[in-house]
This record gives sequence, structure tokens and C-alpha cells, in this order.
Amino acid sequence: MDRVLYIASGGSKEIMMAQALNANNLANANTVGFKKDLAVARSQPLYGIGHPSRVYVLEEDGGADLAPGSLMSTGRDMDVAVSGDGWIAVSANSGDEAFTRAGDLRITSTGLLTTAAGHPVIGNSGAPITLPPFEKIEIGNDGTITIRPQGQDATTLAVVDRIKLVKPAASAIEKGEDGLMRVKDQTVLPPDASVRLTSGMLEGSNVNIVESMINMVELARKYEMQIKVMETASKNDNASTQMMSMN
Repeated sequence: MDRVLYIASGGSKEIMMAQALNANNLANANTVGFKKDLAVARSQPLYGIGHPSRVYVLEEDGGADLAPGSLMSTGRDMDVAVSGDGWIAVSANSGDEAFTRAGDLRITSTGLLTTAAGHPVIGNSGAPITLPPFEKIEIGNDGTITIRPQGQDATTLAVVDRIKLVKPAASAIEKGEDGLMRVKDQTVLPPDASVRLTSGMLEGSNVNIVESMINMVELARKYEMQIKVMETASKNDNASTQMMSMN
């Protein structure tokens, strides 16, 4: 069997993986704070006996596109968007510190402040933020949380905690399988006072739907090309077998 069949089958496999990644990006086009995943392909010579005249494709993890998404006004007191660079620190399901741009915050029945995905928001002390019962809440642009406790008059305000905001270098963080960002060397970052929040706003996904749709069509065409190469290889193999049989 012609060795080109292995090259084409490997190419089709990598294209299917890229298509799956692109489909996941499209599925999260409306997810708050989502950062699209990138696929990178490179040519890898096939070494062996003789000259490496054949080249196969190798798909690599291209990381995530950290470009900001568009801002959406919600007017909700507990919606916040990070202005410029920076991240909101949260506790991942594994217990380690992670970061997100999804600022659609919630309060659990026990008063725990979480993201809509359920990840506890971390305060400057490094511990998850827990809020007492309140009638009104305000989140300042520096992350400070001020509440009017339940049963108190309008002039009684209390500063409860401050959301931990960090600003690591883009090259120092990576996206995990849970969609959260983490520091590559697993160090705990200190709060960065220069990061600012905008209350009543949310940052949307940075997925460009039109671009992703075009990419989907291009990947489908590339996949068809690989299938045609495999079909041609199969025909050539059958023709060779017939010629050998005639001899």
C-alpha cells in the first residue's frame, strides 16, 4: 500500500481535531468572558530509511487568544467587566487559584460570592469572599465590595471585602481544560491595584462568528482533499495489484 495513505490519513485526523476546536469556539460565541482556543499546524518531515521526502502535518496546542471581547451593558449591580488588562481571581474546582474575565457574579444560599459557573471569587486575603445578608451591594472599580446590611437604613454602609484582581503577563499564563487561566509556574500572584472593574457591564466572548464559520468551511474542504488523496492511493494500489496478477 502506498505510504501516501498514511500521510493523508494523518492529515485528515489533524483536520478533524482542528474542526472540533473550531466548533467548540463557535459553541461559546455567547459565553461571557470566553477566550477562543487557537490551533497551530506545522509540517514535520517523516524520517526513516532514505531521504525524508515525505512531510506530514502535526497539530499543536496554540493556546488561547487573549484579546478582549466586546462589552455589554446590563445595569446589574453584580455584573462587572475588567477594564483593559487584568483578570478576576477565582478558586477552581481543583482548589487552585485561577483567573477569569467572566464577571457575571452570583451569591449562593450560604453567602459565597461566585461566578455564574460556580467558581468562588477570591478576595485580596486569598480566601473566597463570603457576604452577610444585604439589601444593596456596590462593587467599586477597584473591586471593593460595599453593602447595606439587611435591616439597616440607607446611610449604613459596610465595606465587606475586595475582589482580588491580577495582571500577569500574557506569556506567563495558559488556559486550562476548565476554561480558566492559570500561571504556568503555578505561583500565587499578588493583587494588582492598577486593574479596574466597570460595574453594570459584562465582557462577551472574543469569538468572531463569521471568521469561525469561514474557518469551518475551509477545514471541511481540506478534509475532502485528504479523502480524495486516500481514494487515489487506493485506486493506484488496486491498479498495481491487477497488473501484478496479469504478469
